[in-house]
Amino acid sequence: MAQDLMRVIEISKSGGPEVLVERQRKIPVPGHQQILIRNHASGVNRPDALQRQGLYHPPPGASDLPGLESAGEVVAIGESVTDWKVGDRVTALLPGGGYAEYALTHQDHALPIPKGMELTAAAALCETFFTVYSNVFSRGQLQAGETFLVHGGSSGIGTTAIQLASAMGANVLATAGSDEKCRACERLGAQICINYRDMDFVQVVSETTGGKGVNVILDMVGGDYIPRNLRCLADDGRLVQIAFLRGPKVEVNFVHLMTRRLTLTGSTLRPQSDFAKAKIARSLRQNVWPLLDNGRIAPVIDSSFPLAKAADAHRRVESSQHIGKIVLSL
Repeated sequence: MAQDLMRVIEISKSGGPEVLVERQRKIPVPGHQQILIRNHASGVNRPDALQRQGLYHPPPGASDLPGLESAGEVVAIGESVTDWKVGDRVTALLPGGGYAEYALTHQDHALPIPKGMELTAAAALCETFFTVYSNVFSRGQLQAGETFLVHGGSSGIGTTAIQLASAMGANVLATAGSDEKCRACERLGAQICINYRDMDFVQVVSETTGGKGVNVILDMVGGDYIPRNLRCLADDGRLVQIAFLRGPKVEVNFVHLMTRRLTLTGSTLRPQSDFAKAKIARSLRQNVWPLLDNGRIAPVIDSSFPLAKAADAHRRVESSQHIGKIVLSL
């Protein structure tokens, strides 16, 4: 029956944005410890574009539909769900399936909507906040008073990292690809934003820190950035890698890691266990959600597209002209 169906965006085949097509599917039924969310909006992220290209496959058991975060209303709960009830408004990390009117997720991967925040903005929280908090503060161990460098400062990850690091008391540097993007990063809390098209970030970091370097770097570029990042680190510094826009392979002299006691680490979020994601969610609720509740930080929304225009949203993501997050409105 029609009431059992929902609109979704499928990846018809690997390729460009045009392979995203609107279809109908049955509304999923929540299983053990799962909640069903009627999506008000869903976030659009680079991993979605990689999945569309056939380069980022869903983990076993996850929906084949793109979409890793959404916000909306709980409309059904599965067995052993204790944290949520029908009617609750939530923002959630999804294993997939966000490009749809309804989506399933584990109850422990949902969080309450921050006070006063619209659902469209809340849909842009989880993918970037889970990623940034777990990598910068858990893996990178960034502390108040330390100096932090984030590449791609105007991206969804970057705008989140700048705000969080600044709110936690770190000195923040960023890179971006235009003067307009640099000004946006500085308004969010970056003390200096380096236009990498005009300046050598290694040189600027050295000059800014008096040759000492930065304590933590969050990088999604990879490739030839990796040895340059290591040169930017202070003794005992930490480089955290979360993506490889310029490729995952590069030659590195490990003598520098040993003599300067550097740490090179990183992670991807989607393949992690339900338990690991739940642990991140608990840390966010305790340490970050109060900052969102009082307006100290907020997601930066670049643009919103209707679900049927998902291809245009992907074109916007891949243009690299955006500042902040892109969302699909349902």
